[in-house]
Parts: sequence; structure tokens; C-alpha cells
Amino acid sequence: MGSLRTSPPPPRAVEMRTWALSTGAELRGLRASLHEALTGHALAEGEELDDIPERIVLVATELATNALMHGLPPTTVRLLRDDDLFILDVADHDLTTVPELADTRPLGAGGRGLQLARAFSLDVGWYATEGTKHIWASFPRREADEAGGTR
Repeated sequence: MGSLRTSPPPPRAVEMRTWALSTGAELRGLRASLHEALTGHALAEGEELDDIPERIVLVATELATNALMHGLPPTTVRLLRDDDLFILDVADHDLTTVPELADTRPLGAGGRGLQLARAFSLDVGWYATEGTKHIWASFPRREADEAGGTR
């Protein structure tokens, strides 16, 4: 297994919205609320996401699922922004484990959340504070802004 690099997210990022999760049943609400935060409107039934919001929602779901399954509750998901980026920051309270890339597992065996985060984002890293472990991923803001989201 590979290691994920240790680094805090960009320091000038501004928090847009925060979600606290304690069960997997809350993931559907997270996806809908995150979409609305990114685009300014609720996702209609059958509507598909634009590329950047879709990537952010997918990575948020993967990282939150990992935190719920392998971390200590509550799981906190934050959407941040700076001049050119959206930053997704997912935290749990298990400081005894380090995020690892599951690069040797066979397909279908799970453990690919961090791999997906790396594939769909510009950058991924992790850091720990006194009481939480954070995994973050960054995404370009430009396309989401053009779709009607936050400027």
C-alpha cells in the first residue's frame, strides 16, 4: 500500500458549508446538499451533474464512506473555496491510523476511495490536528462557477 502525502489544505481557503455525518444513510442527503452548494440549485430527478460538481460529489461520497467505515464518529465534511479551487475536507476522530492507498487489492475488493479521489481531483493530501484526521481533495472552480454555482 502506498502512502498519501501529509499536507494541510491551502491556508486561505474559506469554508462554504459543513456537514456532520454519523451513518451511511446520511450520504444521500450529503450528495444532494453538496450539489446545491456547488451549483446553486437542487438536483432534479434524472438530472446529471456537470463534470466538476459530479467529481466533487463522487469524491465526497467516497471519502465520507471511508471515514464512516474506518474512522471514529462523527465524520465532518467541509466544502471550502479559495480563488481558483474548491477544497473538500473530510475528517474523523481516529488518530491511530494513517490513510493508505489500496493499490494492491483486486478490483471489487473495496478500498479504492483514495484512488478515486486522486484520479478525479487536482490534488489529495491529509493532515491531523489535536483531535481529528483530515483527508482533502482540491478541484478547479471555473466549470462549477459557469454552471451557476458560487463565485
